[in-house]
Amino acid sequence: METLQTEVLVIGAGPGGYAAAFYAADLGRKVVLVERDPRLGGVCMNRGCIPSKALLNAAHVVDAAREAAHRGIFLGEPRIELDKLRAWKESILSKLGQGIAGLARMRGVTVVHGIAHFEEPRMVRIESAEGQRYVRFEKAVIAVGSRPALPKAFDLGNPRVMTSTEALELPDIPEKLLVVGGGYIGMELGTVYASLGSKVTVVEALPTILAGADPDLVRPVAARARKAFAEVRLNARVEKITTAGKQIRVLSEFDGKKHDELFDRVLVSVGRVPNGHDLGLENTQVERDEKGFIRVDERMRTTDPDIFAIGDVAGGIMLAHKASKEARVAIENLTGEGRAVNRDYVVPAVVFTDPEVAWVGLTEQEAKQRGIAVEVAKFPWGASGRAMTFDRTDGLTKLIVEPGTHRVLGVGIVGQGAGELIGEGAVAIEMGATVEDLAAIVHPHPTLSETVMEAAEAFFGHATHVFTKKH
Repeated sequence: METLQTEVLVIGAGPGGYAAAFYAADLGRKVVLVERDPRLGGVCMNRGCIPSKALLNAAHVVDAAREAAHRGIFLGEPRIELDKLRAWKESILSKLGQGIAGLARMRGVTVVHGIAHFEEPRMVRIESAEGQRYVRFEKAVIAVGSRPALPKAFDLGNPRVMTSTEALELPDIPEKLLVVGGGYIGMELGTVYASLGSKVTVVEALPTILAGADPDLVRPVAARARKAFAEVRLNARVEKITTAGKQIRVLSEFDGKKHDELFDRVLVSVGRVPNGHDLGLENTQVERDEKGFIRVDERMRTTDPDIFAIGDVAGGIMLAHKASKEARVAIENLTGEGRAVNRDYVVPAVVFTDPEVAWVGLTEQEAKQRGIAVEVAKFPWGASGRAMTFDRTDGLTKLIVEPGTHRVLGVGIVGQGAGELIGEGAVAIEMGATVEDLAAIVHPHPTLSETVMEAAEAFFGHATHVFTKKH
């Protein structure tokens, strides 16, 4: 086949890759976008963010039905039809994938499906079902993302041992599910399966779930998990797993005791590792670090001056919105349209457990570790009328404040819908707002958003709905 010629080649069509391709096209560049999956959207849309949130919403509906009786609403025990649930989830992914493909066509982006391999510094070979084709480029952006880590000890070749990829396919609802890892993926998917009817046991090697979030934000999640899950084991470790007929035998250590148990399925959620091992980077000047991440500078340029890398494969926190931001930085430098740098952007983190946990900027825990003096203001959702109306007063909104200047350094929220609220915190930090600014802004009532305002008022000792000593 003839060799395609393009100004910009983007490898990977996830939230970083397609954002980069579309931005380059919007700036008038000729763009080729290569994606190995049949559908655009990458891991986030096909095997991560979107399907997990769809299933978490379904789980919320199930839980709401079960908890409605005390309000005088009797719905009976929910009945789960997995085929219909899978089809509904798939319909969302299909629509989103079609939407991204349509946007690519409208922008004149050439999409090629296949596996890209660098043949030489400015040319890639693409392997597809239709055969080979080549693309020669002037500049390239690598946005191939990451994949679930599966340590050798867990890689039995048994489909009953799942990563998040397989778990999101909902192969069945196992009676007993072991989740190895109490991070955000393990806790989110554990929530889904528990709501659908599985007896979920979580094993976490650390002394807390959701390490990285402040303890007071984790506490409501842990409390609800203890009720929803069969067990949450901290300071525990899995020593060995083996196939035992139609089950998985798990040997573990917890609370000073050895455990020998059988589970119907095991979900391994112990982190993610970068892709890029099969890209042919050895045929370029691109370098990777000891963990396999591509080395980039502040402009997202690799050690090969005409090749950029963004998102998970470039290291740092593995979040879709971080990849999308890095796409803009890379394209502005790649095209010469600007001299953007990947400075310390304010990147919110959200864990879609029940309740949700979200934070942005400096956390209280991080401040202590770094020796940064801060003041903290909190507003408990038990004092929120809006939270009471849907029986979820287990939330908390907190502000991390710089002494003297009163500048907002961080915001943390736990509670239903925390992910929708944290954007205000990101704006406040990015714009250099003070706690006085947040207190002065009129928030609508009754809403959860006013907990941000009341946390700010609590800092000065005059929050309307809680009594605090004057700051």
